[in-house]
Amino acid sequence: MTTRTAVPAAALLLAAALALPAPASAAPQDEGKKQDSAAEATKAAGTAKAQAPIAIEAVEVAPDAPGPETLCRLTVKLHNTGDRALTAFGFDVTVAGHPLPVYKNQLFLKEVGAGETVELPLYNFWTSETGRPAPADGKMAVEVTLREARWLKTGTEDGVEVWELQDAVEGLPVSARTVVQLKKK
Repeated sequence: MTTRTAVPAAALLLAAALALPAPASAAPQDEGKKQDSAAEATKAAGTAKAQAPIAIEAVEVAPDAPGPETLCRLTVKLHNTGDRALTAFGFDVTVAGHPLPVYKNQLFLKEVGAGETVELPLYNFWTSETGRPAPADGKMAVEVTLREARWLKTGTEDGVEVWELQDAVEGLPVSARTVVQLKKK
């Protein structure tokens, strides 16, 4: 069943911009560091489940080797292997085994075209905060799960770009993780 939601693209972009965190000023991490391969990152939820047409290729945390009480920037690389565009991404994120509640009711409205890979900035987080101290061993696991996404049909009506959300993407959730080495005090 297709749900037709005609929303001007400008309104969606404004909503997405307001929902996304401002990027941190820290330098990005080296390519390939702290990343699991897409094959290792995508977890199969069962043998009968269809493979998702989207994968989390990388989970990136910056800065490298943050210390306790450091604000970190979180970015994921999403790869769409499907034959049409995707959007409306719902994530779950855990840091050192603790879920971050900000993701519970949030959707990220970025278009990922067929065959494309895009970087999607998620919410910044602290390496330690009340109720979640920095790990004693200095290794902070960050896991990102893509729990939902929708197919997207774009077009124009009266000269305005319109996004139409389609069916939910099958084969989700998919997850990826990285382990960040914290610097010592």
